[in-house]
Amino acid sequence: MDDVGWGPLPGIDGASVRRAGAADLPALVALLADDPLGAAREAPGEDLAPYARAFAAVDADPAHLLVVVADGEDVVGTLQLSFLPGLSRRGALRAQVEGVRVRADRRGDGVGEALLRWAVAAAARRGCALVQLTSDSTRADAHRFYERMGFVASHTGFKLTLDGS
Repeated sequence: MDDVGWGPLPGIDGASVRRAGAADLPALVALLADDPLGAAREAPGEDLAPYARAFAAVDADPAHLLVVVADGEDVVGTLQLSFLPGLSRRGALRAQVEGVRVRADRRGDGVGEALLRWAVAAAARRGCALVQLTSDSTRADAHRFYERMGFVASHTGFKLTLDGS
């Protein structure tokens, strides 16, 4: 999937966007855990085997990308970008953005905005008709951020937690 635009992250000096590698896993899990919701459901200091299995599955599937923003050797942001074919919208391809995180000390300096703009551009390069994402209903700051980026809260999402998950 070389058509997504790897390289320097526009607007963020010294930062680049690249495919996540297995060596990034501890940093990715730490990013996922670095907020009130993630702190309650992630386990960065414990066995990383479940995360490693999930990483391997996502990394092996060409319809999914785990992305990192690297500033030198430091991972300062991440997201997952998935490409979903469908029949609706005349067979349109969609991009689903998941797990957007920016390291706490880099929030507010434009990394998240630049990363999301990169994801939208990558989706356009892949021929997607739309980019969609969900955000927990308690994340008011994130909602304002996404709306400022041009996303519209057009749907209500539903989830069903299954036993063992």
